[in-house]
Amino acid sequence: MLDKVLEITREAGSIVREGFGKDFKIEYKTNESNLVTEIDKKSEAHIVSYIKKNFPSHGILAEEGDVHNTDAEYLWVIDPIDGTTNFAHGFPFFAVSVGLQKNGKTICGAVYHVMQDEMYSAELGSGSFCGAKKLKVASNDNLRTSLLVTGFPYDIDENPDNALEIFTSMVRASRGMRRLGSATLDVCYVAAGSFEGFWEVNLFPWDICAAQLILEEAGGIVTDFDGKPASIHSRRFVCSNKLIHNSMLDIIQAAKKKNSR
Repeated sequence: MLDKVLEITREAGSIVREGFGKDFKIEYKTNESNLVTEIDKKSEAHIVSYIKKNFPSHGILAEEGDVHNTDAEYLWVIDPIDGTTNFAHGFPFFAVSVGLQKNGKTICGAVYHVMQDEMYSAELGSGSFCGAKKLKVASNDNLRTSLLVTGFPYDIDENPDNALEIFTSMVRASRGMRRLGSATLDVCYVAAGSFEGFWEVNLFPWDICAAQLILEEAGGIVTDFDGKPASIHSRRFVCSNKLIHNSMLDIIQAAKKKNSR
């Protein structure tokens, strides 16, 4: 099935690329930071149409509202543009993400870095790749010399899960921090060894489904903030090369305890 996932992900990416830098309609979902464009909707509609035509019994869980038969044996989890704010502002860092689950377990997925024409992909048990290049996480086991990446939730003004305190602590404990605006690509960059770790709160299934498999197949790990195995519905994620994972969890727990005093 990976070939089908790759095919439709690349097709949707072409729609997104064609719309980049053009005039398009922007709407707000929860607030002014949570955008959706007509290109998001066109990308999602193309993917959903493909699934309904070729796999009518399959379920769909997509960011912009296409939700259908989610208890089906096969479930497609779709983010038509991850990094919509970047896209809307003309910053060329965004992706199309498509993951496919069977009985609740992700079996393959693709994350397409549209403007770089980079296709990250994985199939359960077969490794992960960027194009033809096999991915492997970084071998660094020292948080102090690690480069980390994160994102902020749309409700950051409410500071969910001590997001600001954790960010400050991670900045102080690591070599450096990046905030790029696309969780799916952030996790793929951990899989590629560019970053040692990533964390974020209030993510949704379409933000993590494909990227989680890509990272795990590259030798990485994905848990919740308590260190428990993460599902696509966990909402709180810590992703790393395994070697610095406990150090990241310690910082998260320390920030949580400090804030609860």
